[in-house]
Amino acid sequence: MKSLFLLAILSLFLCKAYSAEVGSDAIESVLRGLDNKRVSSVVQESAAKGVLQRLLPAHLHSFEFKIISKDLCGGRSCFRITNYKSSSRNSPEILIQGTTAVEITSGLHWYLKYMCGAHISWEKTGGVQLASVPMPGSLPLVEAKGVTIQRPVPWNYYQNVVTSSYSYVWWDWQRWEKEIDWMALQGINLPLAFTGQEALWQKVFLMGWAFISKLVKYSVSIAEADIISDARVRHDPRNTVSGDRRWCCTFLLAPSDPLFIEIGEAFIRKQIEEYGDITNIYNCDTFNENTPPTDDPTYISSLGSAVYKAMSKANNNAVWLMQGWLFYSDSKYWKPPQMEALLHSVPRGKMIVLDLFADVKPVWKSSSQFYGTPYIWCMLHNFGGNIEMYGVLDAVASGPIDARTSENSTMVGVGMCMEGIEHNPVVYELMPEMAFRGANFQLQGWLKSYSRRRYGKVNDQIDAAWEILYHTIYNCTDGIAFHNTDYIVKFPDWDPSGKTGTDISGTDISSQNGMQKLAGFQWNRRFLFSEKGSSLPKPHLWYSTEDVIKALKLFLAAGKELSGSLTYRYDLVDLTRQSLSKLANQVYLDAISAFRHEDAKALSLHSQKFLQLIKDIDILLATDDNFLLGTWLESAKILAMNSDEMKQYEWNARTQITMWYDNTKYNQSHLHDYANKFWSGLLGAYYLPRASMYFKLLSKSLEEKVDFNLLEWRKEWIAYSNKWQESTELYPVKAQGVALAFATALFEKYFS
Repeated sequence: MKSLFLLAILSLFLCKAYSAEVGSDAIESVLRGLDNKRVSSVVQESAAKGVLQRLLPAHLHSFEFKIISKDLCGGRSCFRITNYKSSSRNSPEILIQGTTAVEITSGLHWYLKYMCGAHISWEKTGGVQLASVPMPGSLPLVEAKGVTIQRPVPWNYYQNVVTSSYSYVWWDWQRWEKEIDWMALQGINLPLAFTGQEALWQKVFLMGWAFISKLVKYSVSIAEADIISDARVRHDPRNTVSGDRRWCCTFLLAPSDPLFIEIGEAFIRKQIEEYGDITNIYNCDTFNENTPPTDDPTYISSLGSAVYKAMSKANNNAVWLMQGWLFYSDSKYWKPPQMEALLHSVPRGKMIVLDLFADVKPVWKSSSQFYGTPYIWCMLHNFGGNIEMYGVLDAVASGPIDARTSENSTMVGVGMCMEGIEHNPVVYELMPEMAFRGANFQLQGWLKSYSRRRYGKVNDQIDAAWEILYHTIYNCTDGIAFHNTDYIVKFPDWDPSGKTGTDISGTDISSQNGMQKLAGFQWNRRFLFSEKGSSLPKPHLWYSTEDVIKALKLFLAAGKELSGSLTYRYDLVDLTRQSLSKLANQVYLDAISAFRHEDAKALSLHSQKFLQLIKDIDILLATDDNFLLGTWLESAKILAMNSDEMKQYEWNARTQITMWYDNTKYNQSHLHDYANKFWSGLLGAYYLPRASMYFKLLSKSLEEKVDFNLLEWRKEWIAYSNKWQESTELYPVKAQGVALAFATALFEKYFS
């Protein structure tokens, strides 16, 4: 059974209430229901003060926070920033009022950004820049009438259903507290909360054995009858572990079975019992990357009704929050009749859809605004927590405004649905700010302000560099879904000789049946390459590398003034890494061309350059604390309660970012490298040996005048990968070397 009901509010003071003009009485009712669940003003003000104390402890008494009625904000959610009116010497300097604690912290962030020139990002993307904030007693005043910012739409959503695995999995409370603070400062008021769900499911399923026995018997009967499951998934051996069908396929409990509603209701009630009655919004994604067994609209409608009935039996004010990814990823199935059947299977206003990929492939435009169903305009942006400089800033700056102001708009929020976080800080400052932006937003002016706030200084070279980055790296318009497929981190499983054949199981191993078949698999929308007709998968490249190298040169020139900035160091290392990785893609192709021309000398030259690039990037990444494999592994191990747990956690941490688990002796996992990372340690210990083995076999093929042995390469490489996954060697957790000096040396070596 795949029916997940999950809490959609992370903490008490994040619960929000709204009276925005969203054009729907039903949505207004939802907002009033959340309004009734808000904690007291005193608790909210105290929570906001806690954020300030952790961020700027010396300025704790420089600000006064006050919860106000939305009636004072024109009936909307808002924050107001004014000068504190008092003649007392020790009185606060700035008063920030808001309709909720999140509104107050949003106002604090706004003041720090636009009055003090400060910058706040994740620690792993350089952290905060607060040196520009004046000392207490000297804070800049706002204009006499103050600053009032209203939300144009009620919600600011955050997270993907997999972010908890790709990014949060090893966090302790200290890291979670920082994330909650970051969310509050960014104005996020609808975060997904998956942490702890497994424990709740366990409690639900252990509530009664007679429940259990019926479910098991039912599941076995459908497995034996081969019904319900999607045939493409059921019969595809690639969806099994070692061909064993016990470890494949998703079986869905029929919505007509009383257990369907009983289980859903039990889960919601258990949630309320554990967390309290703090929300009415629950996430459920029954058909996310799981095609229904039939396209009959009646069946789809009955399933949707059953899902909502389970929610509403536990909470009669329940609202179903659903990812809209399925309408894009499986668009061949989800035609208008099927979409309408699902979206209209619940009372109007009782479902909210996340237009998950609206930054690139907005579904709202082609679905009559989800056929009248309220939706949230979302940016997907990242898959697997990959480290890749990428963005669609123009779409982020204009898309939400265009959607909100479109005719018959049903948009009720903006959101960020990335699979992994802690990368591309410019994207993740702009996107949440769009929750507070109306029309006529000037992106280029904002970017100039951003670069000056991020580094704490005005620098002409940096301004010029960001102008280039805006038009190149952060201006992807080709609609390609998956980005970080650079050859270093996603090395092709490919026979460059073009030979065909089969492995010992009879599976075709030709180049046409390797990566290309993967590109046509059920999750095809994730595995798009720039040249789908090519036998060799090409890494996604949407900009001029020459222009980006010019930006890198400007970054390096600014180093004399900015080298002490952690935000500058992060961006410099990331930009240098990106430039070198794109160069490595071309070097790989040069090596393959030499092999095809049977030029052993050129093959050796280009393959050695490729391997040296991996080594150099590994050393570069080691100069910044935020690009280290060691911190990921240690964060996993430190949570363990005993040695067995420590071994299991480390294996999980290593496996997620490399091979995954469903490999065989001769075939890699279909999701290998899906969560690849540019981390020092991972490049040297994992990606380098893999490439070395491959090029060694290519050279052997030319020297001995024999065909390239793809099976030998796979066998050797997969065995090495599995051994590395189970190993326990230590990796550094502290940066080594000087980033500016080494980046400059690499620029001279490869680009001068």
